[in-house]
Amino acid sequence: MKRNTLALLVVALGLSFSAQAQEARVGSIKIEKAYTRSTVPGQMAAGGFMKIENKGGAADQLISASSPAAGEVQLHEMAMEGNVMKMRQVKDIVVPSGGEVELKPGGMHLMLMNIKAPLAADETIPVKLKFAKAGEVEVKMPVNAMGQHGGAMKH
Repeated sequence: MKRNTLALLVVALGLSFSAQAQEARVGSIKIEKAYTRSTVPGQMAAGGFMKIENKGGAADQLISASSPAAGEVQLHEMAMEGNVMKMRQVKDIVVPSGGEVELKPGGMHLMLMNIKAPLAADETIPVKLKFAKAGEVEVKMPVNAMGQHGGAMKH
């Protein structure tokens, strides 16, 4: 009986650590709920999404990103130009002091360009984020199946 209880405890602890593995911190910056979506053969780009929280007393900026899974990672935003929604590259994404920014579909996001191989559901890709003040941090970004939203927290 004790052995079964111990085994269940070990499994439960392992699951709690794996759920937290999607969270990353650097300086006053906390990144959570990071994810991208699976791609089909020949698809050369995919979006990257996450919540970035700044617990510090000064604003910071996400200034670049990179991943071995993509030839280039750009910072993008979606914006209305007249009656047309357009995507465009931006030089940085401001994370306000004591605030947060959500990188999400239809808004600010990462754009993984020139993907080297199709992104398969249930795999994880590393993405390095560089902040002007906080520095660099690597985020393990889970790849969700097409149509599935959200990061590590699935409902």
